[in-house]
Amino acid sequence: MSEIKTFDARGLSCPQPALQAEKFLSQVGSGLVEILVDTGTSRDNVARLARKAGWSVEIETKPGEGFRLILKK
Repeated sequence: MSEIKTFDARGLSCPQPALQAEKFLSQVGSGLVEILVDTGTSRDNVARLARKAGWSVEIETKPGEGFRLILKK
């Protein structure tokens, strides 16, 4: 089973979650990644950039915490 890498972008103001997630994904390259965000805008922006870069994206809503995006490539 592959190790999941985590990037926590909660508490960051837009556009920082998307910009930093993009940098993180380019460093990771492939595998299984989870990205944590706390706003719908960040969720949408990170999911869009990840899909554009070839990652598959699943989104989980975490009540009171925000969103967990699970990416695979």
